[in-house]
Amino acid sequence: MSRVVIGVDPHKASNTLVVIDAQERVLAQQRFANDRAGYRSMKTFARVHRDRVWAVEGARGVGAGLAQRLVAEGEPVIDVPARLSARVRALGGGSGRKTDDADAFAVAVAGLRARDLQVVRPDDTTEILRMLSTRCQEVVAQRIATVNRLHDVLCQLISGGAKRHLSASKARALLSTVRPRDAVGKARKRLALDYLGELERLDARLKELKKSLAEVLDEHPTTLQEINGVGPINAAKILAETGDVRRFPSRHHFASYTGTAPVDVSSGENNRHRLNRGGNRRLNHVLHIAAVVQYRMPGPGQD
Repeated sequence: MSRVVIGVDPHKASNTLVVIDAQERVLAQQRFANDRAGYRSMKTFARVHRDRVWAVEGARGVGAGLAQRLVAEGEPVIDVPARLSARVRALGGGSGRKTDDADAFAVAVAGLRARDLQVVRPDDTTEILRMLSTRCQEVVAQRIATVNRLHDVLCQLISGGAKRHLSASKARALLSTVRPRDAVGKARKRLALDYLGELERLDARLKELKKSLAEVLDEHPTTLQEINGVGPINAAKILAETGDVRRFPSRHHFASYTGTAPVDVSSGENNRHRLNRGGNRRLNHVLHIAAVVQYRMPGPGQD
């Protein structure tokens, strides 16, 4: 039998499959519940096509669970970005209606025609780094929000409030000097102490996460941390977001992927470029931090 591509449009409650051949002819299509019974039925449905490859939309997102189960059982799986399948659907003609069957067909066509799509591999150390770095980012966001709320209350308790870079120890020292006498002031101080306790808990949690990241990186050494401006958290983000770096043919492809390469907007004899707003924004942010750090230090970055 000829090779077929099984396009999968994954959702929380269901998975829609469309099977196409090399001429993009639909051989079969069906929707399955996203549970154990549905997964067994899906495998039975696909078993008819022996020479098959699975194309899963968002294999690192909503389709991660399904993709990893398939890979664990030895099935070949490729990751189709949602933007690519949307582009295929838009260029495919027809009514343009967005249905699960149409989405699954677009995913299958993208998996059949597109080049350099990432092959899904079993979760490894990079997945651990991704989870830990994502959690660090969440805790940092919570910490920033807590510090802002604490600043707001301190402005009402102390003339001029607190300085910009506020730590838990500085905030506790400031609050120890505040002794309000009225009921409103006492309530504000209790609220400030509550925010302070939350800030201390977040600091402790962030310290634990950084330690866990450092332990994983010690077990799997990387030269990324030798770069000025790249600490354990940012090194983990780079490894997690990049995956297998060999999928990038050159540094120029990587620069385009991270959005650090300028976009060519030349027309005729006018050669112009503009800032790239696309690309992987997480990697772009990490590289921006490293660039700012190197710019502030003597050396090649500052030069």
